[in-house]
Amino acid sequence: MTNYLDKFKLDGKNAVITGGNGILGGYFSEGLLSAGANLVMIDKLPEVCEKAETLQKKFGKRCLGIACDITDPLQVEQAIQQAASELGDIHILLNNAAWKSQDLNAFFASFETYSLETWRQIMSVNIDGMFLVAQAVARHMIERNISGSIVQTASIYGIMGPDQRIYEGSFYMGGPINTPAVYSASKASVVGLTQYLATYLAKHKIRVNTLTPGGVESGQNDVFKTKYANRIPLGRMAKAEEMVGALIYLASDASSYVTGQNLVIDGGLSAW
Repeated sequence: MTNYLDKFKLDGKNAVITGGNGILGGYFSEGLLSAGANLVMIDKLPEVCEKAETLQKKFGKRCLGIACDITDPLQVEQAIQQAASELGDIHILLNNAAWKSQDLNAFFASFETYSLETWRQIMSVNIDGMFLVAQAVARHMIERNISGSIVQTASIYGIMGPDQRIYEGSFYMGGPINTPAVYSASKASVVGLTQYLATYLAKHKIRVNTLTPGGVESGQNDVFKTKYANRIPLGRMAKAEEMVGALIYLASDASSYVTGQNLVIDGGLSAW
């Protein structure tokens, strides 16, 4: 008799996550480890190495941190080679890294005045970097004949336009907030890349899916939280940990016949 809960377990699997030290990345990393996977956490910030050591002690699974700029093809290739050298076959990739730039004023600038330099900086991480990491891991899986799972993180604003009215009086980390066009465009690109890779890699038995979070509480002021919650059928913003179950499903054998799909976790926003 099949034990269906066992299909969600990741024991014996090795996973790689980019953006492992980010807002969602920390929760995703803990989720993969708690489900039984060994993990390599890739992040631009070197603090990821210390974070990985802490998680290894907490969960008793192998957890390695690698500082890597995912916009640099050589660094990406070296990081994936190091991951494989340390853990062996890579079975799971969570392509999760994204960036808002170091200058939040430039990132949240109006469309009319948006800098092409800032646009290109964001795109270089949010889609160029995602392409480079997917390419390196897919090549590894193909060479080793691994039936892997690639999960790519998008955003609700990659599949629908933001309601500009919710940003009046709204702040993030103490400054005015909006959703810039570059964010929506880059996240829409993630969905398209996933669908392409799902069909391209299917012959190698590699599955590729998108995980699309809705708005997650992460430093917004009460005005924003209230306005956003009023748009949501479930009546609130998401908590970061509410994204983790979907990841484990897509990473595990529980979703063995699922590929090219976009799993949206938005409290019902896109169902209106």
